[in-house]
Amino acid sequence: MESNNSSGSVTDQDGNTYDFLTYGDQVWTVDNAEMVTYRDGTPIPEVTDQTEWVNLTTGAWAYRDNDPTKPRLYNWYAVMGIHDTDPNTPDKEFAPEGWHVPTDTEWTTLEEHLIANGYNYDESTTENKIAKAMASTTGWISSTETGAVGNDQSLNNSSDFNAFPEGIRSSNGSFNFEGSDAIFWSSTEDSAGYAWGRDLYYYSSDLGRYFDYKRSGFSVRFVRDGEVNSNA
Repeated sequence: MESNNSSGSVTDQDGNTYDFLTYGDQVWTVDNAEMVTYRDGTPIPEVTDQTEWVNLTTGAWAYRDNDPTKPRLYNWYAVMGIHDTDPNTPDKEFAPEGWHVPTDTEWTTLEEHLIANGYNYDESTTENKIAKAMASTTGWISSTETGAVGNDQSLNNSSDFNAFPEGIRSSNGSFNFEGSDAIFWSSTEDSAGYAWGRDLYYYSSDLGRYFDYKRSGFSVRFVRDGEVNSNA
């Protein structure tokens, strides 16, 4: 495996390919997860029905708006490999071999790296103003707020993280926020019914720390196992 490369690509268990980049001591994929099986080949079910989605306590995914031309969103149970309702059954692995879903702490490490390396919209190295640097250059609702993701989108994505506003599947099973939000899961639980994620919002300049119901459907990125010696 190309363990010390600063950039490249990795292929998941279903044959999907994701580009990756190095940020400090971390290597992150810069494409959203698209798999429909766990690492061992066990299917992750697609759930289109709103009522069924709301009642899930196991892993599932859905296309945005149940439209196969749009990206996949996953509940937190899928992220954690919770594939059945038997608490004695070992959980599955969601990420490709050698990779994992980032913890809340690993998201914070990425945030701190970007701030310290001048990715704030005003090039300062304090406070969290990194949203534009992480957001895609297209797709966002327009905003006039200084430093906001939706303000002059051509200046976005200096970090090449390329977070696109796919929106979410809300905990009530409805689809919302396309064009306004890019929300990504972490693997870190907040409480029995909630888990942590990160949020880019069209009129904000910061990467938000965000928790929501585990049954919500968000985008997912991966971090490579271990650390690298790089300051890319």
